[in-house]
Amino acid sequence: MFIPNLLAAATEGREQNLWQTLIVIAIFFVFFYFILWRPEKKRRKKLENARSSLKTGDRVTAMGIIGTVEQINDDSIILKMFDGSKLEFVKASVTEVHSTVTVEETPAT
Repeated sequence: MFIPNLLAAATEGREQNLWQTLIVIAIFFVFFYFILWRPEKKRRKKLENARSSLKTGDRVTAMGIIGTVEQINDDSIILKMFDGSKLEFVKASVTEVHSTVTVEETPAT
């Protein structure tokens, strides 16, 4: 009588541990989705949109080098540096785009 009760309690404990493990794994995936994957996906999409909307005259940062977009090709861009030299970069290396839209100053009254 004592042994069947002991075996039943052990089986019940294993099932409970299984559910606890599954819950912890689910919480782990939810945490990583909202903390890591989703924000990274949004950042990548925003950067890709900025790269696709490049136009001549934009100031960009590519691999830590700042320059003005001189020419845009299918997969690469040519940047003009402040000293007049030109460098060709792959579009994927562009990390920041600073648009050349100028803000009109309001006259002081």
